[in-house]
Amino acid sequence: MTDEHGPGRATAGFHEVYGTEPGGVWAAPGRVNLIGEHTDYNDGFVMPLALPHTCLAAATPRTDGVLRLHSGDAPGGTVELRVEELAPVAGGTGGGDRGGWAAYPAGVVWTLRDAGLLTGAAGGADLYFESTVPTGAGLSSSAALEVVTATALSDLYGLEITPGRIAQLCQRAENVFVGVPCGIMDQMASACCTEGHALFLDARDLTQRQVPFDLAAEGLRLLVVDTRVKHELGDGAYANRRAACEAAAEALGVPALRDVPFEGLDATLAQLERLGYDATTRRRVRHVVTEDRRVEQVIELLDVGDTRSIGPVLTAGHASCRDDFEISCAELDLVVESANAAGALGARMTGGGFGGSAIVLVAEADAEAVGKAVTEAFGAAGHGAPRIFPAVPSAGARRL
Repeated sequence: MTDEHGPGRATAGFHEVYGTEPGGVWAAPGRVNLIGEHTDYNDGFVMPLALPHTCLAAATPRTDGVLRLHSGDAPGGTVELRVEELAPVAGGTGGGDRGGWAAYPAGVVWTLRDAGLLTGAAGGADLYFESTVPTGAGLSSSAALEVVTATALSDLYGLEITPGRIAQLCQRAENVFVGVPCGIMDQMASACCTEGHALFLDARDLTQRQVPFDLAAEGLRLLVVDTRVKHELGDGAYANRRAACEAAAEALGVPALRDVPFEGLDATLAQLERLGYDATTRRRVRHVVTEDRRVEQVIELLDVGDTRSIGPVLTAGHASCRDDFEISCAELDLVVESANAAGALGARMTGGGFGGSAIVLVAEADAEAVGKAVTEAFGAAGHGAPRIFPAVPSAGARRL
């Protein structure tokens, strides 16, 4: 399903489920992260871009406080909830008894109500979702679902919430209601990216700059390689790594690892060793500090129009994710190794890790050969074929 056909499909799906026409159709994209992995919750720098793949929401408001949610992509029919009864489940997760995927839009509605943006019987709605964002691929399908919900409700109820504020509310929904301790990057990318640009985001103060990223003009292509695997190890590992980073920052007496200067990294690591922190924690710190520096390097190269030279920075970022943060896996490593061996300019895993996707920067003339080499390498290793497609920098959340 292409985005051009999306509004009609979503409208038809809404009518089939609810028997009426929707008040409108909205879209929010998935994302890939060009560079800056696991830096957002360390108050650091990230650089995502929106994909053309979107989550669509056809929606209409209700006046009785009932929230009905239906996904054209998930089994189980329509989930019906009451807005006034929405609350995080004790223990910090609101997803356990709400049908899995429905916790994300329900959490957004709870967050809007909790922030005083929806009051009384308002906030009820009928929502129908369809998505072309691959799930389980590390491309932020959940953030797209959250952001499209908030964007639709903001328009339907005349709330006039800014894209940046929408991202913050959606992050809170995922942190507090769903119980996932994610950073702000995914929601900011879905809400704020613009076509033809990558988003340079400072996760501390949320200042942002749209950086021109016109790959086609330079004869380049950025491929997304969805390995189609997700290793269970990732379930608790994200929280473990976040906790390690926060503990190290506290020990160093800084607000976040973003405040550790790259030039003073060796001294910082020696200080942590004297304080009794093990080699694993020191590697986690080294990843975050060097990854922030890699984001700055990519910005510097893009600002002077030297996109080709970001390739080695991407590959260095993968090595850091693999060795220092230990969030890669055999399939992701194989993408990077086989792509670079076949002539790619650079490659790295993208997203939370333990599966999902990698990105590969290639000259346009080499894209087909590199993709073929990766697919053949997967076959030789006994893996299923990966899904490969170009990442085209696209627009953020919007009404269609």
